[in-house]
Amino acid sequence: MKSVATLLVLILAAGGVSAASAQTQPDTASHAHHAPAAPEQPQLDVPSEAEAAVAVAERFSAALSRGDLETVEALLAPDVLILESGGAERSREEYLGHHAISDAKFLKGTHRQLLRRRARAAGDLVWIGSESELHAEKDGKPLVLLSTETMVLKQTPDGWRIAHIHWSSRPKR
Repeated sequence: MKSVATLLVLILAAGGVSAASAQTQPDTASHAHHAPAAPEQPQLDVPSEAEAAVAVAERFSAALSRGDLETVEALLAPDVLILESGGAERSREEYLGHHAISDAKFLKGTHRQLLRRRARAAGDLVWIGSESELHAEKDGKPLVLLSTETMVLKQTPDGWRIAHIHWSSRPKR
């Protein structure tokens, strides 16, 4: 896992300065401290070499939302590292035995609106950064969360598998 983390740092550094990720003007309106206006269509920056991994990430999200833990299990690497709200789950077995069930229950009644997604590929790794709005109910009242997700997927003999996930969310103001 240490080599994956080292490679991730290198990929993120390279992705930040590559021609594919260059923008003509920075979008100051969507600075991390300001809630972005929800676009009609998501803003996607996914090169063709990352599309297959992004499709796996989408299958994972859809399966988790349906409560299909068999598919969730199949798409996670055995040594996946999942970070969320200051906590860590260090394997597929640990995640499936703990938070997967409550995550699926929460997501089952939640509508996810993808706002932005960027992905980059480097060798047998792809990283995907997504920004979404989650529309749910809590105590009978509507709840809107701004959510960010980072996934790192690794190409394996069985196809793309999720090696790392980091989720972060906060109420939309």
